[in-house]
Formats: sequence, C-alpha cells, structure tokens
Amino acid sequence: MFLGTYTPRLDEKGRLILPAKYRDELEAGLVLTRGQERCIYVFSAGEFERVHEQMRSAPLSSRQARDYIRVFLSGASDEVPDKQGRITIPPALRTYAGLDRDVTVIGAGTRVEIWDTAAWDKYLEDQENAFSETDEDVLPGIF
Repeated sequence: MFLGTYTPRLDEKGRLILPAKYRDELEAGLVLTRGQERCIYVFSAGEFERVHEQMRSAPLSSRQARDYIRVFLSGASDEVPDKQGRITIPPALRTYAGLDRDVTVIGAGTRVEIWDTAAWDKYLEDQENAFSETDEDVLPGIF
C-alpha cells in the first residue's frame, strides 16, 4: 500500500527520484498515465494490469466508458526505474499535470499520484473542509 506525502524535484530531463518507501513495489516496472484532477497516476505493472482488466469489462456500447479508456490508456507510459530509483516523466504527461520543478508525490493506496506542488496545496486546502464533513453514506462502515 502506498502512503505518505513527499516533495522531490524534477530534474532538467524530467526525471523524478521515487520515494524510497515506494521503490520495492515499483522496481520491476510501473505505468504512468493521466489521472483525474490533472495529476499523474503511477501504478505498479501488476496493479495496472488489474485496472485494465476492470476496464475491459465495461460495455463497448458505453460512450462514457470508451472515452475514459481512450484518455486513460493513450496517455500511458511504461517505465522501469534506474538504479537510483529515477523515472522519466514523458513531456506530454508533464504538460498535462502542469509539472515544473516542484512536485508532490502522494501515496493513494493502490497507486501513487504526482502533482504540481501548487496544485496539490490548493487541492488539499479545498478538500480539507469536505474531509471533515464526510459522512457514513460516502464511506460506509469506515467510522
């Protein structure tokens, strides 16, 4: 499970050093793709296969499912971290997420998310009030 918040920096080649806590899970390979709210989702290769299998069960007749799958998969890039734990974020994904030098990497359970730091700070500020007001209907049985 991916947990925590980290603030590495992108280098001039668009490379990011993965947090040490995530490296074992991702060392065999990972997939980067467009995430919702303009972040980048990072899945282990195995988790990405599982997500893709779920997508394959969506009805081909559903326009919304086709649109989502196209956007999700067309932006995907498979990567293998180097010996220093670095991955290269493709230019198209950096542009999509508005990434410059300062990024925030968060653990989101089964995936990692890479955010522009300013965008993450604003998102978190906006969501903290809603977090306090979340009721059991949204997450039944949690509290």
